[in-house]
Amino acid sequence: MYKTTLFVGLLLCCSLAIQPSSYGQSKIFDLGFEFQAYPTGLIPGLRLETGFANQHALHLRLGYNVFDHQGYGVQDDETGDGYGFTLGYKYYFKPGFERWFLGIKNDIWWNAVSWKDIVNGNIVLSGKTNITVVQPTFEAGFAMKVGSDWFFSPSLAFGYEVNVQTKGLPTGEGPIILLGFTFGRRW
Repeated sequence: MYKTTLFVGLLLCCSLAIQPSSYGQSKIFDLGFEFQAYPTGLIPGLRLETGFANQHALHLRLGYNVFDHQGYGVQDDETGDGYGFTLGYKYYFKPGFERWFLGIKNDIWWNAVSWKDIVNGNIVLSGKTNITVVQPTFEAGFAMKVGSDWFFSPSLAFGYEVNVQTKGLPTGEGPIILLGFTFGRRW
């Protein structure tokens, strides 16, 4: 399953890079560094985006997720990390370089979680759980021009993370809010 998903993600990545543009310019694609923060974690990544119709775009992100659930998880202490990717769609409210957008996206993460259960300050149980997370979210933001071909795009996303496969004891899942930005170049 992992190899198939990775292959489909890479295939989409390649197809995004060669899609014709409909941004009203000779743009082929946007390539940028994306960073998102949520109350218990951080997600840096590399993002590709391309238009497929007037004011519509698809994007792919390859990223790394590092987190510390800080007592919000199922177990008393949960920390972990993992790799994953995002597939998404955006609608821009007007053509051009500077504009508001709304989008929907889905992340898939393969995370390893180290956890501990603590009673009276003593660790009574500890272990590791491997999870596959599906995280659908709605996103809103603004893309602005910085220089001739560079852009900066802050965003806010709301969604829900679901552990669809768990190997080990259950760990935290639930609603999520992400504040982030993308900085990159338009070709």
